[in-house]
Amino acid sequence: MRLKAYVDEDVPLSFAQALRNRGVDCITTQEAGNKGLSDAEQLAFSAEKSRTIVTHNKKDFILLHNEYARAGKTHPGIVVADQLPVGLTLRRFMKLWFSRTSEDMANRLEFLSNWK
Repeated sequence: MRLKAYVDEDVPLSFAQALRNRGVDCITTQEAGNKGLSDAEQLAFSAEKSRTIVTHNKKDFILLHNEYARAGKTHPGIVVADQLPVGLTLRRFMKLWFSRTSEDMANRLEFLSNWK
């Protein structure tokens, strides 16, 4: 099954719209009514909704990924993107989207910089 995206509030809304234009099932933090929640709460929401979170916040989400692993908790995947132009981020994300299923992304931390 194709992964469903949950776009963190630090990622431009235009990125989420570009994903939708390409057929990606995507919601944003703002649309979910989660603006201002902690990173831990954002990841918990993404897990509850089975949506891979897309963020620019490397440091905190790497720590959260490691915390989940140590605690034996599961999440539907974390995609960390550098702050680059939307078009470049989109191209990298689409390569990942066509290559990884939601099952592949389970408990996975992916860096879009690896998807050039």
